[in-house]
Amino acid sequence: MADDMIVDSVPRSLSASQKGKGKVDLNNGRQVKGGPWVEKYRPTSLADVAAHKDIIDTIDRLTGENRLPHLLLYGPPGTGKTSTILAVARKLYGAQYQNMILELNASDDRGIEVVRQQIQDFASTKSISFGPKVNVKLVILDEADAMTKDAQFALRRVIEKYTKSTRFCLICNYASKIIPALQSRCTRFRFAPLDPANVTERLRYVIQQEGLDVTDGGLAAIVRLANGDLRKALNILQSAQMASPHLTEEAVYLCTGNPMPKDIEQIAYWLLNEPFSTSFQNITKMKTSKGLALVDVARELQPFVFTINMPPTVRVQLIDALADVEYRLAFGTNEKLQLGALLGAFTRARTALVAAAR
Repeated sequence: MADDMIVDSVPRSLSASQKGKGKVDLNNGRQVKGGPWVEKYRPTSLADVAAHKDIIDTIDRLTGENRLPHLLLYGPPGTGKTSTILAVARKLYGAQYQNMILELNASDDRGIEVVRQQIQDFASTKSISFGPKVNVKLVILDEADAMTKDAQFALRRVIEKYTKSTRFCLICNYASKIIPALQSRCTRFRFAPLDPANVTERLRYVIQQEGLDVTDGGLAAIVRLANGDLRKALNILQSAQMASPHLTEEAVYLCTGNPMPKDIEQIAYWLLNEPFSTSFQNITKMKTSKGLALVDVARELQPFVFTINMPPTVRVQLIDALADVEYRLAFGTNEKLQLGALLGAFTRARTALVAAAR
């Protein structure tokens, strides 16, 4: 298709709002009332993005100077990658948002044929511009690490060929799954897990907007469980407020099914002080009565082990054993056997501690 062809007035593809990224009201930029809070409170401008101010400022400056490069945004889930590029698109295009972007998610077919046809057709057409500033179009490939290698190799040439009229943004969790030829054509930005202060600030805003009754302990529990993932934090907040009108630390842990810190302390006390058989019975009873999963117990014991005063060699062996237990549980092995392995690891650690004390 010729490069000088005029783009059709009808959008060639579904927009981000139709791809499950939230129904966007382009008149005011705010999500439609109701639905998941993840979409309702998705940032609509770069100023609203919770963290990564250095990355946001850089992209904002490049956008303002009309020098936006091809982008590769990577990092853990829920850190603002998709929100950032959608905010950039709204700033660039305004009311023409739906006509000027092509977004393909992991749920779409993104094999080599899609790259050669749909993406190439969209990229090869020039946009209509009535002002001195010529807007390039934007292709957003979310979850790009799920693309086949053949599709990535085909995309390499498309990016090269249509740079004058189109910018490409690749979003993924693992940059290592993107071929080097694509990485070298993009400016890379890593979105690290969010700082607890940024997550807390955003959650306080949502709590204020929704008029929720959340204690400081409940808020701290949500931030702790989210572990730098703002999407997970909002989902926990929304589900917990449905289960309990007054959100305390206990209510949050009960809603998510995670063991409470006091339960972990009790389990650690049994592991380090009680005989093998007694610890086994007590932990089994607690797991049954409170509905705890051993994989969650092992995961929560790991940071607790670092608070115990013990020789580094003993701590290393204990952490290694916890990692093995969690790995085996991930493959669906018997929980009773793995609980025995966990108890055995702590029994060996106790023996080593006694020997070190002598």
